Amino acid sequence: MEADALYAFLVAFVAAALLTPFVARIAVRVGAVDRVTERGLATEPTPLLGGVALFAGVLLAGALFLPAGQETRAILGAAALVTVVGAVDDAHDLTPVTKLAGQAVAALLLVLAGISVDNATLPFLGRLEFGELGGPLTLLGLVAVMNVVNFSDGVDGLAAGVCAISAAAFSVIAFDLGTDPAGVLAAIVAGSALGFLVHNFHPASVFMGDCGSNLLGLLLGAVIVQGALKTNAVVALIVPLVVLAVPFLDTGFVVAKRIKYGRPVYRADSNHFHHRFHRMGFSQRRTVTYLYAWTALMAGIAVALRFVPYSESSGRLNPGWAALMIGLFLVGFAASVYLVYVLEILKFRRVRAWQLRRSDPETDEHAIEAAVERDIETGEFSTVK
Repeated sequence: MEADALYAFLVAFVAAALLTPFVARIAVRVGAVDRVTERGLATEPTPLLGGVALFAGVLLAGALFLPAGQETRAILGAAALVTVVGAVDDAHDLTPVTKLAGQAVAALLLVLAGISVDNATLPFLGRLEFGELGGPLTLLGLVAVMNVVNFSDGVDGLAAGVCAISAAAFSVIAFDLGTDPAGVLAAIVAGSALGFLVHNFHPASVFMGDCGSNLLGLLLGAVIVQGALKTNAVVALIVPLVVLAVPFLDTGFVVAKRIKYGRPVYRADSNHFHHRFHRMGFSQRRTVTYLYAWTALMAGIAVALRFVPYSESSGRLNPGWAALMIGLFLVGFAASVYLVYVLEILKFRRVRAWQLRRSDPETDEHAIEAAVERDIETGEFSTVK
């Protein structure tokens, strides 16, 4: 099956890469174009619907290399649904409730086909049974992953690159766990994302749109359930969170900010990691390079965790390997702190203070410090020129 995964990756890559320019031209004709806004980082109108090309790559490779059966039909059917709903949203701006309903129906298709989690094995704690809550929890998890990917799609090449790295890690882990179909599906996701990235890396000629981000989120969610959570592996519940740590942290940070200041959770703003890096003066390429590296580090840690020996029967690690696992987590946490605090907050402080001094050289230093602290708290200040 590993050979099938490689071939599936190549087919998905080529299909997505070849079809993306064609889909971009269609997007322009139907008016599915992302306009320049103050919040966005795009400098000129850019066609959307890149997710349609992503879906074409997934559909072709999936039909050729995924095993025939109910689960495959459900995955491809749900993928088609979120692509269509997302494409309509890209062209006509659906309401948040309508988009959420489309995501929920797509997730429900997977759950009804048996792609759901009944239990999980936790390090140090052993087996946790979900019982009848397994289906609803799986549905909520799938919708959450779709929205996490959607929220992170805000700069050229970011979502496609992060999803490609994550899918590659999931493929390795799935094959190691013996869930070969999930490994092939993950390879297909990685291939489609990289094929699209050929046209989406800065300066992007096309955006994936909601149809693409929801599609990638749904497929990654399916891979997580099929390839990790449905196994008895001790790290099954932890691995997905580690692999997708960057988009999950980004989404959690943004949602917490919106709740704190009484803003609607679904309303877009400029508090994502990529927006903050841009305000610090980072180029789009430098921003995505940092976030790619962060994602790759966390994905590498997740793969390493999978190969840590443990007791299959009890789900417990011996003290030596437990220390290694904790050490790996600390490495990932330290990298996260470095990127979120050192790179963001410290430079954030210097840049904003420089802006204030330049705009009004007579401003008192205490007033500058107070203004900087206020802007650090809210995350709202003008882009560095």
